[in-house]
Amino acid sequence: MKKGFSLIDVVISVAIIVMLFGGIYLVYFSILDTVNNLEIRGAATSVFNRQVEILRNMTYDSVGTQGGVPAGAIPQIQVIKFDNVNFTVKTTVRNIDDPFDGTLGGTPNDTAPADYKLVELEVSCLTCLKFVPMVFTTTVAPKNLESASTNGSIFINVFDAIGSSVSAANVHVVNASVTPTIDLTDATNASGVLQLVGVPTSTQSYQISVSKAGYSSDQTYPIGAAGNPNPTKPHATVAAQTVTAISFAIDKVSRVNVDSSGLRCEAIPNIHFSMNGTRLIGTNPDVLKFTTSTNTGSSSSKSLNNIEWDTYSFPLNEASYDLLGTVPLSPMIVNPSSTYDFRFVVQPTAPKSLLVTVKNSVNGNGVLEASVNLTKSGFQASAITGHSFLRETDWSGGQYAAQDGGLDTGNPAGTIKLLANASSTYSTSTTSWLVSNTFDVGSSTASFYGLNWNPQVQPSQTGSDSLKFQLASNNDNATWNFVGPDGTATSYYVASSSNVWSGLSGNRYLRYKVYFSTADENYTPRLDDVSVEFKGVCVPPSQALFNNLASGDYDITVSATGYNPATSSVSVVGNWTQAEILLQPQ
Repeated sequence: MKKGFSLIDVVISVAIIVMLFGGIYLVYFSILDTVNNLEIRGAATSVFNRQVEILRNMTYDSVGTQGGVPAGAIPQIQVIKFDNVNFTVKTTVRNIDDPFDGTLGGTPNDTAPADYKLVELEVSCLTCLKFVPMVFTTTVAPKNLESASTNGSIFINVFDAIGSSVSAANVHVVNASVTPTIDLTDATNASGVLQLVGVPTSTQSYQISVSKAGYSSDQTYPIGAAGNPNPTKPHATVAAQTVTAISFAIDKVSRVNVDSSGLRCEAIPNIHFSMNGTRLIGTNPDVLKFTTSTNTGSSSSKSLNNIEWDTYSFPLNEASYDLLGTVPLSPMIVNPSSTYDFRFVVQPTAPKSLLVTVKNSVNGNGVLEASVNLTKSGFQASAITGHSFLRETDWSGGQYAAQDGGLDTGNPAGTIKLLANASSTYSTSTTSWLVSNTFDVGSSTASFYGLNWNPQVQPSQTGSDSLKFQLASNNDNATWNFVGPDGTATSYYVASSSNVWSGLSGNRYLRYKVYFSTADENYTPRLDDVSVEFKGVCVPPSQALFNNLASGDYDITVSATGYNPATSSVSVVGNWTQAEILLQPQ
């Protein structure tokens, strides 16, 4: 009896054959790829040798690049076809000041610093797969002795924000006032320096710009230009037998995300603002290197990219909104290679507003939890930096989450009281309640401090505790466990300005529940407004806003733990005034 192959035997056999021939296939094409790459590199070497042979047959003065320094007959970039392959050849020629016979401006002083020429050829193939550009260098020396030069030199130094050298920075030098014209691009060496020796003399005509991928840029500017007549870094001058040293600062760029919202992080779109740096490119008049005006758009957010390191201010350009503060304070320091978030906190304009900013007098940082007291004859108001209020003053039209039906919320609007029965009296046997809508403070890191309401004193006929509150907070906007000051469901807030239970903090959402009762059928308790003091991520931490002020002179007194108190005065005249108070650390 003959045995056949099972299906699994066939599958395994086929798999082995596929792996075997697949391996052979890969090895074969790998060999072909290697051979082809070797052939291309051999062709690239031949291109280099041919270019060197051309150099050998040129006069010394002709060894240079078109538009380069030294100037010559060789194109800076050219395409050469060899063995049906197009190679791109980039040529760089530089005069070298060899220290053997001294250097220009050194000891001894070399009045003929262009001792020889260094030629660098970079051969690349844009259409060749896996081809790594090849770089060749050679030197060319003059046949005769040197003579004193009528040219000069430019030494270009490039460094970053902390003064470290930036290597491989792109340097572009242009001068159309000399013959032949100069238009060359080169790169700094490992020390962040590009030395151009044997440069034709010219007065304020060398346009130099420096850049690098992912970095900021720097450049020279023409004198007398419209908008910047007196640049801080004018186009360079080169004099005979002198070195012109010029420095440029570039570093990795950053990103600034600007948002606009209210105190509860509610998005407020299309807020117009400016962003201004401090670095100048011109004086008399001052010309900023960076300034822009934009807005946060429909998404209430604007990302500004390619921002170089500097200190930036953020003026608000909105007539219909008051600035409640910024997070962080403006101006803001931007360091290289970083991402920053900046927030405008605004509200619709209220007349006669005063924004008080409290800072540490030593380091300029904002002061948290500072008590700000504002006074004038017949007026007093106080606030704490970093604190705000959740307020409610109108419940008419169903502006609440729930009630038991025993309350009148709209007669008049802005007041809650017990609902009168047909005989215009109030029930003395029941307690009626209302649950507020949800307050969303924007994050789960909020802290809640005090509960306040008005009127603070109810008619004595309504009995003790005829108006009382409970509070509830959570992070799911669904689980509402109302409690009083001891954290239990059996206690109540019965006096305005009460400190709230600390367990409410650390949550994003808050509601209150208010209870009404009366001991006399002819009287009802009344609620006109209620507020909860809180601190959240969108509340400016070192600023406080006062609004609806009367015109006049105000005294400001500020105190904070760890600081000496400070006083100041401010005149409120227009609709918007700012004051900055500096506190001295103890």
